[in-house]
Amino acid sequence: MKHRIYIILLCAVLTMMAACTHCSEKNDDESSEAMADYQRALAYDQGWQMKLAEHYYRKAYQGFAQEPAQDWYHYTDAGYRWACLRFRRGDTEGALNTITELLALAKGNKEFPKRIESALLMLMSEVQLQLHQYDEAKRTGQEAYKTIEQDTDNGKRRGWDMAWACMCISDIYQASEDYKGALAWLDRCAQGLARAEQQHNDSLVIEEWKGHVALKRALYLLKTGHANEAQTTYAAIPRSRLMEPIGYTEAANYLMAAGRYDEAAGWYERIDSTYLATDGAKMTFDNIATRLSPRYTAYRKAGRNADAQVLADSVSAAIDSALAWQKQNDAAELAIIYQTQEKELALNEAKSETRIHRILLGAAILVILLIGYLFWRARKYNKVLLEKNRRLLAEIEKCEHEEQQTIKLLKAEPEDVLTAEQQLFCRICDLMDGPGHIYTDTGMDRKRLAQLLGTNEHYVSDAISACADGKSVNIFLNDYRLRYAAHLLATTNDSVALIAESSGFSRSSFYRIFCDAYGMSPSDYRKVAKK
Repeated sequence: MKHRIYIILLCAVLTMMAACTHCSEKNDDESSEAMADYQRALAYDQGWQMKLAEHYYRKAYQGFAQEPAQDWYHYTDAGYRWACLRFRRGDTEGALNTITELLALAKGNKEFPKRIESALLMLMSEVQLQLHQYDEAKRTGQEAYKTIEQDTDNGKRRGWDMAWACMCISDIYQASEDYKGALAWLDRCAQGLARAEQQHNDSLVIEEWKGHVALKRALYLLKTGHANEAQTTYAAIPRSRLMEPIGYTEAANYLMAAGRYDEAAGWYERIDSTYLATDGAKMTFDNIATRLSPRYTAYRKAGRNADAQVLADSVSAAIDSALAWQKQNDAAELAIIYQTQEKELALNEAKSETRIHRILLGAAILVILLIGYLFWRARKYNKVLLEKNRRLLAEIEKCEHEEQQTIKLLKAEPEDVLTAEQQLFCRICDLMDGPGHIYTDTGMDRKRLAQLLGTNEHYVSDAISACADGKSVNIFLNDYRLRYAAHLLATTNDSVALIAESSGFSRSSFYRIFCDAYGMSPSDYRKVAKK
């Protein structure tokens, strides 16, 4: 008994060692794969290949999720970027699920990056804004701002982060048409920008941000009824601060709100020419919505109907171009995803094979020990089972011999002494013991038996019941079939299925009926009977 316990303990230790080694190697592989996927996603994101970027951000996020504590920053950043791309693609529900999942991990977790937490909260506010949940969006934006204030590990970037958060919250208030609240948060944005200016020497970026703040201030002042102050603010903005299409768009938005449509059209033209200079004739549906549609509106309101008509005619061609570019881009990205997945599949298969080989090598001793133990157990079990089946066989043969003796004695009695039922039973037994083995016919039943005997089927049932210990006709027939099947099992090498059919049974019922009658399977009976 002690030796058996020692063997089991040794097997358990070996199994645990193999499992720990495998898990450690697997975690290291998954972590390195997740980091590689993250780097790929960043590269595709910067190249505006959004489907590929989303695909690899998802893979990186799921890879880091196996052990997030090993690299909280890359895990959360991959999740945030994946949620952003899903939201931009229109998958609001999917983005919301990812955001909620990450924010649940952030609660009470000091290792969770505060900067990513604030970005997630701000993205959540964008989702709520799209769902017209304005009050919830405001509260979530303010929570993001508080998170940035609590971030003690990001002193160098706190000014920028505060300016960015306040600008986003200001946009939320603008979307809900609360322009006074928007102005208040714009003031906080200016404070954050002043702090960032003290921490950084990037004057071009600072000037650009100042231009954004001033343009938004002019728009909000105009919306709150301070048209003169808004005009003064707009006029005081140096044109050198308007360096990007975003600034051009904000200037055009203010001019459209102020009713200066011709000037707004000029800014929209400048936006279009800037994009054409950078990406040529490439046209997407987003570009149509942000470049052509607002310019068309400005032309119409400025009374430049001829220009509006020319632009309207070009929209059809732009749509065709956007469709063609989108199909080409989608096809290229899908082809890359497919090729990458094939390579990854081949690599994973190779790694899986290596892992399997290591596991097999580590488990070899365990298998040998288990085989030895199981072999000993099997021999012991088979010995016990064989003795049991031998006793059952002896009992079966004794019972069958007694039944045969009873029938033999009954047949030996003079006919005038026998009752009608006993005489009929003797005829039945003679018919069953005949060379034709009529009971092997699957269609043999009480009616057929009565027809062969030239009597009524009820008489057949009564005779069998009276002379065979109350058995029914079906049980009586099955007893003969079972004896015949047992004879074939003991004297032939035919398959069990063939013997079942030869004995008048169906394959599906033979095994069950045999086991119920003999207490062992047909195969076990054959082994015992032949020995």
